[in-house]
Amino acid sequence: MIKVFGHTAPDTDSTGSPIIWAWYLNEVRKQPAEAVLQGEPNTEASWMLNRWDLPKPRIIQDVAKGDQCVVVDTNNPGELPASINDADVIEIIDHHLLAGGIKTRGPINITVRPLACTATIMHDLIGEDMARAPQSIKGAMLTCILSDTLEFRSPTTTPHDRAVAEKLAADLGIVIADYAAEMFAAKSDVSAFSEEALLRMDSKEYELGGKKLRVSVLETTAPQVLLDRKTALLAAMPKVASDDGADEVLLFIVDILREEATLLVPNDFVKSVAERSFAATVTGDSVVLPGIMSRKKQILPALAV
Repeated sequence: MIKVFGHTAPDTDSTGSPIIWAWYLNEVRKQPAEAVLQGEPNTEASWMLNRWDLPKPRIIQDVAKGDQCVVVDTNNPGELPASINDADVIEIIDHHLLAGGIKTRGPINITVRPLACTATIMHDLIGEDMARAPQSIKGAMLTCILSDTLEFRSPTTTPHDRAVAEKLAADLGIVIADYAAEMFAAKSDVSAFSEEALLRMDSKEYELGGKKLRVSVLETTAPQVLLDRKTALLAAMPKVASDDGADEVLLFIVDILREEATLLVPNDFVKSVAERSFAATVTGDSVVLPGIMSRKKQILPALAV
């Protein structure tokens, strides 16, 4: 049985894309496959599963030697099971930069394209067989694209991402603006999560100037709900960093509607990073960064010390 999975702390694309590709492997390629997750899906991804009546994939802690695996929505070993290089990775489908470090047992199919969403790539790879896809698969695909593009607001969005999303929405009889509003409302409901969980919910490891960072992003249409918890979030950062083997946590609260981010500033190091990276002037424990929405395209490439 082929295991299909994305990165740790699964967001919508890393929850939906394994489901999409496992469907394709099972139904089209006739290769037994199972979508699995590396952790609990976030609120938006959970909403997607409920909205399209999709079973939540099984959560795995690691892979075994010789397990056949398809890796989607990442190619970074730091975001994959600890034993990934003992497994048999047979395919990678991704839209991030090449991190290096995955070892395979032979030549494999690798598809990495500069698009906003893994699900867009899968739509292209599936091709004419999309006509066989049930509404639930098309719905998951649409949700992934709208999530990763922030309803086409993100600078990572390409015309092709938008065209695929609009085609899927038309097939499903969905009005994108109304559907995206429901998605983002689900994403913004974080009342059940602790500060520690929020800091880890959508985060990437990153090295900068010899320091190990956890760069976290929370995308929301209700930023004040998170900003009201600013003191508690700042207080939780040292423990999260220590527990996760990082030196610092950088938390960006992305306001989807205003198209800006607020970076929390717990200390002088983060203040210096904010000022050097974004030409910002920091006078308190947070700073607003107009136009900043994408970790992949606008945050990580800009970070400087």
